[in-house]
Amino acid sequence: MSVHIDSNVTIEQAFQDFIASYPQYKATEMLDDIRAKDFKRLDNNGHTYLDFVGANIYPESLIREHQDFLLKDVYGNPHSANPTSSLATKHCDHARNYVKEYFNDADDDYDVVFTLNASGALKLIGEAYPFCPESTYVLLVDNHNSVNGIREFARCKNTNFKYAPVKDKTLQIDEEALEQILSDGQGKNKLFAYPAQSNFSGVKHSLDWIHKAQKNGWDVLLDAAAYVPTNQLDLSKHKPEFVSISFYKIFGYPTGIGCLLVKKSILSKMERPWFAGGTIELASVRGDGHFFAEDEEGYEDGTINFLNIPAVEMGLKFIKSIGIDNIQTRITSLADWVLKEILPLKHDNGVNLIELYGTEDLNNRGATLTFNICDQTGKTIFYEDVEEGANKLVISLRAGCFCNPGLSEIVGKFTEDVMRPVFECGEKVSYNEFVNSKKSDYVVGAIRASFGYVSNFKDAYTLVEFIKSYLNK
Repeated sequence: MSVHIDSNVTIEQAFQDFIASYPQYKATEMLDDIRAKDFKRLDNNGHTYLDFVGANIYPESLIREHQDFLLKDVYGNPHSANPTSSLATKHCDHARNYVKEYFNDADDDYDVVFTLNASGALKLIGEAYPFCPESTYVLLVDNHNSVNGIREFARCKNTNFKYAPVKDKTLQIDEEALEQILSDGQGKNKLFAYPAQSNFSGVKHSLDWIHKAQKNGWDVLLDAAAYVPTNQLDLSKHKPEFVSISFYKIFGYPTGIGCLLVKKSILSKMERPWFAGGTIELASVRGDGHFFAEDEEGYEDGTINFLNIPAVEMGLKFIKSIGIDNIQTRITSLADWVLKEILPLKHDNGVNLIELYGTEDLNNRGATLTFNICDQTGKTIFYEDVEEGANKLVISLRAGCFCNPGLSEIVGKFTEDVMRPVFECGEKVSYNEFVNSKKSDYVVGAIRASFGYVSNFKDAYTLVEFIKSYLNK
């Protein structure tokens, strides 16, 4: 299906109407200056970038700052006391401490374990959490696959695991059901995992569940990867046992570094199943034994990414200079305007153009809009076809299931009776094979547009006009 952008309202007229409705947006004009200076490649290359949950975009100034850092001195593998190693250790420790400062670990309750990404942080929890037959692992239906995957570590130790439901319409936590699950949980070493913000729908799940779960004896794993790029996580107020983060989702560069923020108080009960270079105080071949290093060192396998870790501090300082409040003002204004523009759209026969997933209330969701486009018969247009249309206009959306099968199955109405046979047939089924076998009868996947700190009105306007181009198709 060919698409084109055509509107009777010019972007200049639309922007004036937008400012009249969202006057607070003018307070974020500094971000337009930053875009012109640090992200000019977006407009020079005609990009409409709307995949900030997938990855943020790096500012040019961060690249130059990090390049200058690398070129001005010599940095060696930190596992030594020589001058170059000591210098690398100093800068990595400084970055580690700044991460704690950024997330307001005012009481020094946490250690910062540098990992490859949020998934690497989650794997550390899965392999080291002391699951046993008397344990319980509860996780929200709305979770990234890297959180879902922890259930396999639990399964290997005969630990019971259970999914807590969300409401089908708003995709928010079913509070009554979760309260019951948390209060009924028995045994020892109980772990509850949920995202602060859904990577699928953008719906925010209250951080109050951290304290509610802990009050019932649960350890809490908060997946903050989709939350912290545009929200402030204050560890002096909310204190989960574990927090997983990917830094490239916050400021774009460098990739390949995340972290696990882990409460010092829980480290003593963790049980790592293996050791590696850098994680031990002493290991012996003839003595057939090992002693783990203390604190975060016992979890950072091999040589840490010592050349790139200092750039984490630079990136966080860049975001802090902008201000999370300014970011929130900008992205919520844009997302709310888009919702108000697209939700009323109907084909000439009265059929709704858009099916939105999750609550419409921007107080309870981030600036992530997940939806499908419907044709005049009400049938969902396959996400790959919509993505192809966006690609032709150099619009970067994300399409598919977003590594979140729980919500994908809810919005697509995939029941247990449909899904279980797929895994019990004895034959491996690829994702494409599964999609192609189901797309004629079910809604498989969706379109996700997500705004970030350098998004502007033109991006929002382009998205709306692109969606409008499917009217009466």
